Amino acid sequence: MTRFILRFSPGLAGILLARVAETVFLTDHGEEILNNCAKNVDLNSELLNYRAAVHIRELDWMSPWPPRVSPGETPLHQRYTWTFSEVEEVQGASVIVAADVIYSDDLTDAFFGVLERLMSLGSEKVLYLALEKRYNFSLSDLDVAANGYSHFCSYLRDEKDCEEVKNGCLPCFVGKVIDLTQIPKYVKEYERGNDVEIWQIRYEKRSQFRDSCDNET
Repeated sequence: MTRFILRFSPGLAGILLARVAETVFLTDHGEEILNNCAKNVDLNSELLNYRAAVHIRELDWMSPWPPRVSPGETPLHQRYTWTFSEVEEVQGASVIVAADVIYSDDLTDAFFGVLERLMSLGSEKVLYLALEKRYNFSLSDLDVAANGYSHFCSYLRDEKDCEEVKNGCLPCFVGKVIDLTQIPKYVKEYERGNDVEIWQIRYEKRSQFRDSCDNET
């Protein structure tokens, strides 16, 4: 089973998933960040499931999916470049994980652009996204607000809207917040704040009736 991580930073989530998955792809942007994750994976290799193949690859959300690929084996100086077979394997992934990626509206737009393309290809996928609401003073509201979080939520619809989503009249992402009280806490010193959330997000493909729905609106 393949797991795909969108923006891993130090790589902790991927290292943990590699204990139960057969293949894990860790992605981020920037050579320094990618090198740091590669070191962390190497240092914790004894914790990994011996069957797991861990791939560290560069993914720029500002560029379209699929990413630029190398036709064969990845050369050493391009160690974070994708191959055709890897792109095909990711498109067959079942689970996508992302954490701490909601903080800039421009990046949120780019994130959902890549996500829509990725989740519309290959097998059915589910995204688990962890975030913490970020509050800033808003000149438009003249108050402290989590506008980045509101922008993120604008891409999602509740499960109650699924019937309309299937008819193609609403955006394609259906999300729900997971009850964190049902998830065990293994780090005793860590206190979960009220602004920490984990979302389960699925992609509903637009139907052939999309055009008629748009005309009605």
